[in-house]
Order: sequence, then C-alpha cells, then structure tokens
Amino acid sequence: MKRLYCFAAGLALSLLTAQAQTSLSLDSCRALAIANNKELLISQEKIKAAGYQKKAAFASYLPKLSATGGYIRNQKEISLLSDEQKNTLSNMGTQAGNAITQGIQGMIAQNPGLMQNPQFLQLAQALGGLDIATPLNGVGSSLVEALRTDTRNMFVGALTLTQPLYMGGKIRAYNKITRYAEELALQQHDSGTQEVILNTDQAYWTVVSLVHKQRLAESYLALLQQLENDVDKMIAEGVATKADGLSVKVKVNEAEMTLTKVADGLSLARMLLCQLCGLPLDSNPRLEDEETDDLPATATPPTRDIDMEAVYASRPEVRSLEIAARIYDQKVRVTRSDMLPSIALMGNYIATSPSVFNSFEKKFKGMWNVGVMVSLPLWHWGEGINKVKAAKSDARIARYQLEEAREKIELQVNQSAFQMNEAAKKLVMAEKNLEKADENLRYANLGFSEGVIPANNVLEAHTAWLSAQSEKIDAQIDMKLTEVYLKKATGQLSADN
Repeated sequence: MKRLYCFAAGLALSLLTAQAQTSLSLDSCRALAIANNKELLISQEKIKAAGYQKKAAFASYLPKLSATGGYIRNQKEISLLSDEQKNTLSNMGTQAGNAITQGIQGMIAQNPGLMQNPQFLQLAQALGGLDIATPLNGVGSSLVEALRTDTRNMFVGALTLTQPLYMGGKIRAYNKITRYAEELALQQHDSGTQEVILNTDQAYWTVVSLVHKQRLAESYLALLQQLENDVDKMIAEGVATKADGLSVKVKVNEAEMTLTKVADGLSLARMLLCQLCGLPLDSNPRLEDEETDDLPATATPPTRDIDMEAVYASRPEVRSLEIAARIYDQKVRVTRSDMLPSIALMGNYIATSPSVFNSFEKKFKGMWNVGVMVSLPLWHWGEGINKVKAAKSDARIARYQLEEAREKIELQVNQSAFQMNEAAKKLVMAEKNLEKADENLRYANLGFSEGVIPANNVLEAHTAWLSAQSEKIDAQIDMKLTEVYLKKATGQLSADN
C-alpha cells in the first residue's frame, strides 16, 4: 500500500509540472486523486495513530518503573525534645553542682558535729573544689544538638516498580480493542479510497460525455448552417419560402445556444476533475477517452446470481461494522473487569534526607520494599452491573447495525446489477435508433435536395438524428458508470480495475 501511494505521489508531481495539454488516462486521474485527497491523508495518519496505540496497549503487560522526587521547606523544625528538656540537659552540670552543695549543707544541718570531723571537712572541701558543671553542661548540650532533626529542608526520592498480575482481563481486552481499531482504520481508509475512485470516475466520464456532446453540437450546428445556406439559395431561386428560412434560422440559434451551454458545462466539469486530481483549476487537461469516437463497454452485465457472502467479505463497510461489533464485545469485558479483583506486584526504593536509619543524618539513605497489592470492589449500589448492561446494549446495537448494513448492501448490489443490465439494453436500443436516424437523415437531405421534401421535414430529421446521437453517448457513459457502481457495490472497486 505504501509503495502504491509513493508511486501515486510521484506520478502526481510529474503531472503537475507537465504541460496543460497533457493527455490523462482514467488510471492517471485515479492515482492523482488518491495521492492528493486530504481525507485519505487523514485516514493514513489515523492508521499510524492506531498502530502506536496498539504498541502502547501491549506495554501494559510489562512492568513499569517510575521515579519520584520532592523537596519541602518547612517553617519549623520537628523537635524530639521539649524546651524544658533541652534546658535541663544543657544545664545538667550546674544542676549537679548545686545538688552536691545542697547535699553537704543538708548533712551539716542535720548533724552539726560533722564540722568537727576532719575527714568530712576534707571530703567536703574536695567536692566543693570540683568543676563538674562545665563538662556536664557540655555533654548535655551535645546531646541536645545530637537530637536535632533539622527537618526544615527535606528531600525525598523514590523508584517504584509495578508489575500487573491480574487486572480482571482489562489489559487483554484493551490489546484486542487497539488491534481491532487498527484494522478498522485500514478498512475505513479502503472505503474512503473507493469513494475517491468513484467520484473521480464520475467526473472523468462526465467530461468525456460533454466533450462528445460538444462535438455533436458543433457537427449539428454545421449541418444546420449548411442547410441554412441551401435554403437561402432556394429562396433566392423561388423554390423555398421565407417561412422555411426562418424555421431553419431558429434551429440554428437554438443549436448555438446548446453549444454554448455544453461548452460552459464542460469547463465546469473539467474544473471539478482538476480539483479532485489536485491540479490547477485552469490546467485544462485532455483525457485519453476524449479522442475515442466510440466508447465500447469493458464489462458484460451480470447474468447469474451474485455471491453475497463474497460481497460481504469484500465490502470494507461490512468489515468495519464487524470489527466495531468485536470492539464493543471487548468493551463489555473492560467494563466487567472493574467489578473483578486487581492484583499487582510492587517494589520500591525510597531515600530521604534527613534520613532516620542512623538517628537523624543530613545524608541520602534509603531502603527497598516489595509487596502485593490487591483491590476488590465490594459494594457500589449496582453501578458496575448497570455499566455492564449498558455496554452489552451497545454491543447489540453494533450487531443490529451490521445486519441492517448487510440487508442494504444486498439491495444495493441487486439495484446496481439491474441498472447495468438496463444500461446495456438502452445502449443496444440507442445504437439501433442511431442507425435509423442516420438513414432517415440521409433520405431527408436527399429528398430536400431533389425538392420533394419540405424544410420542416429535414429539420425534424436533423433533430431526430441529434437526439439519437445524444442518447447513444448517454447510454455509453451510463454503461461505464453502472459498471463502476456495480464494482463499488460488490467491493471490487480499486485503483487497479
């Protein structure tokens, strides 16, 4: 498919730079239209997007690793000690010295005789001379400082690994949905391609039809002008009346008006074809079938029953609806999975600063942990059941749409086959009528030149001949178009046929 579009794009570029009078075939117009159609370019991007979504859905089977980091600035620091405890620890040396002094004084107050004991006096003097306040106060202050948390600036980081074990069938259903979505995008692209080809063929054969009718109108006008000249001579010789001359002049004027209308219609039809093919509207390309005097049918009308199962298998619309029905079936499973337990394996490595693994340290330290997480919905007042029922209704709607589409396609195929058979019959009748009109015109011209047939009869023969020629052109174009319609109806229309 990619090679085909690359070829079409290259062909389009080469044709765009060619001269305005380049002769284009039907296949060339189709290739140009496919390469330049914006809807097809959009559908191509949808196919790519669906492919990426399918790859993304498959990643749900695999473990996911994520990193998280954060910084927090706190107004206040978390304290493990109260202000009273901090003051006590910072002054515990002074308090201890005061307690010793008060103890000695208490002992003397209770037993004044100790003042006469030289050993007691020596011990009291030694204790009084000790400086225990300063070192003990330093120890207490160091302890208070060691118990500071310094949590005004906090940093945290985590690595988390998650592996789904059972999600109620949701992951499997999502993968199927994305795979079907990619197939659906492909089918919609094929359907869009067929529409572009159909529109291009209609515009192409419309131009061809108008070109042939323009030549027919020019030929008819030339015949009438010749007849007008002959009638003028006969009037001058007295063998024809002025009424005959006026009748011929009126027909000449009508023929000129018809030729003008056909020329205008042809210009508009060429513009439409150029727009479909991505060519400048004023490029005025020439078509190969313009030079063909006769347009033979390239296909025979169907003479047997058409295999509808093969048609259903070929029509992208049917395949699209079949895929849509499968998608809705998977959506039912996705909705039901919300009512089933979910199990996942989790692993983390968490690091913080300050860390608490060795008291409070201003260092990044962490630990790992593993576990299993289970989630099971218990009671939601029937929400899940009602969602499942709604999803099942959507799935049934998709199947009903598929059945309706199959019925309409069968009717469309039969109508297209009938129209092609009818067009073939009309073509045969138009060819026979043209033979009779040619013969009638020959006799009328011969009789008029011999003076045995009036001018009105000659004009009637010319009109009949023009009508027969026009009907033949219409029948040939109808045969071409009904062939395209039948291919479109049976799903066989492509850039190759």
